[in-house]
Amino acid sequence: MASILTTVRDLERLRQIAAVLAVHGFGEVVDRTGLNTLIPGRKREDGGRMPAGIRLRKVLEDLGPSFVKLGQIMSTRPDLIPDEILVELKKLQDDVPPESFEAIREQVERELGCELSEVFETFDEQPLASASIAQVHRARLRDGDDTLDVVVKVQRPRVQAVMARDVDLLYWLAKAIVRSMPESHLYRPISLVEEFDRSVAAELDFLLEADNHERFTANFEHNPHAKFPRVYRRASAKRVLTLEYLEGRKVYDAERAGVSGELMAKRAVEIIVQQIFEDGFFHADPHPGNIIILGDDDDPVIGMVDVGMVGRLSPKMRDRVVDLVLAAVREDYGGLADALYAIGRPTHKINRDAYDAEVAMLAQRYLGKRLKEIELGPLIRDLVMGSRKFGVEVPSEFLMLGKSLMTVEGIGKEIYPELDLLEEVRPHFLQLFQKRYSPERMTEDAFRGLRRLGAAATEMPLQLEEILEDLRNGAFSIRTQQTQLESAADRLGRRTFSGFVVGSLIIAGAILLSQESYWLGGIALGASAFYGALHTARVWLLGHPEP
Repeated sequence: MASILTTVRDLERLRQIAAVLAVHGFGEVVDRTGLNTLIPGRKREDGGRMPAGIRLRKVLEDLGPSFVKLGQIMSTRPDLIPDEILVELKKLQDDVPPESFEAIREQVERELGCELSEVFETFDEQPLASASIAQVHRARLRDGDDTLDVVVKVQRPRVQAVMARDVDLLYWLAKAIVRSMPESHLYRPISLVEEFDRSVAAELDFLLEADNHERFTANFEHNPHAKFPRVYRRASAKRVLTLEYLEGRKVYDAERAGVSGELMAKRAVEIIVQQIFEDGFFHADPHPGNIIILGDDDDPVIGMVDVGMVGRLSPKMRDRVVDLVLAAVREDYGGLADALYAIGRPTHKINRDAYDAEVAMLAQRYLGKRLKEIELGPLIRDLVMGSRKFGVEVPSEFLMLGKSLMTVEGIGKEIYPELDLLEEVRPHFLQLFQKRYSPERMTEDAFRGLRRLGAAATEMPLQLEEILEDLRNGAFSIRTQQTQLESAADRLGRRTFSGFVVGSLIIAGAILLSQESYWLGGIALGASAFYGALHTARVWLLGHPEP
């Protein structure tokens, strides 16, 4: 989180952020958050004439790599970000000028603790690719008397400090926006920055990415249609990652060269379905740049790279997602609503009838078509947005799953327009369903339940003994908390007291009048009327307290 010292230290960066926001028509944000004090005398800009999505994209591009990364994270949240802004955020390109070779050499040698020539026989000075966090170079890795063709991913020098500074400023800015613009709660700016913070922290540690590569390789060891590059640990560190070089073509180049689009699309779907629904560990950013087509033209192999961003699904979440997709395949609207409700986390009590009707209405837009016309990705996106309207928060891992499916489905339909995703996943889901209710799985679940029950039964006597011991020693107490009880008792006491006072004055006045003490009786009745009117006015002016 940003501290005062951090904000003061980075005053110039804050000034830059404020100026860029103002230039692109977000002057109201600058004014309401107090950033206008950093850019006195600014002129009114006409950037507000352009659509908000374009203006936001230009802001993120002008502010540099950290903000581009934030925009890419935002583009994965269709439950928070409107469609017209999502379209623009998806255009953000993580492409920046490369670092000098001398800076890269120093970074590699510092991380590996030796001269570059001791590890690599050759190291290309020109990078294959250059992004905000790292750039990739081809090299020849020394391996005894032989050499291996590899790629070396090198983190940009100082990028960690720059990212940390920008994350701090983003926290500060998000808090300022929430504090000064209550309507921004709808977009949950602080949660978006927290998600960005976690994502960047993971991507900055290349050893975690190496672990991801090795796990994917183990998961697809027996699948000849999938390939993940081998990791060379002896030439890798936290900021340097050396991987096997995959000789292949990009998806669209392979299609133009005559590789079957149908075969590539179906194999890509097969791979992502295994990752999500069988392994619970999936590539969260399978865009075309991260897919390489290997092998022969008539037997393509799908290679996947850049696995720094991954998603994970627990076994329970996988079961719930399977229920969701099976309900979609069967066009079971009630089952869809139940599965989606189980996946999410309700933030308050909701009207299930209205919720079920909303899910059914959204699903009918997609499931009423022929199977090959159904788009599973947009269906999941709309269901998530519908759930959010009712206060059902959907976990980020499910949103990452939806993004991965949408990306693969989009690529697949570009190279093979007849791709029917639901039809392709149906056999996989039937197998998963059979495994889920197989005697082995049910026996395993039963044993797990028995173990938990046995543990509870073992602990219960000890817990009861502790309770009885506390009772014997007088140390047992029960505490209840009722936030409205104290104020309600206070109101009741005040009103009862006022009632006694007014009633007593009326009775006293009546007795005095009957004794022909008209002066004193009149005073008592007048006082009762005045006190009653005063109490009524007090209650009216202060308003009725919440129940």
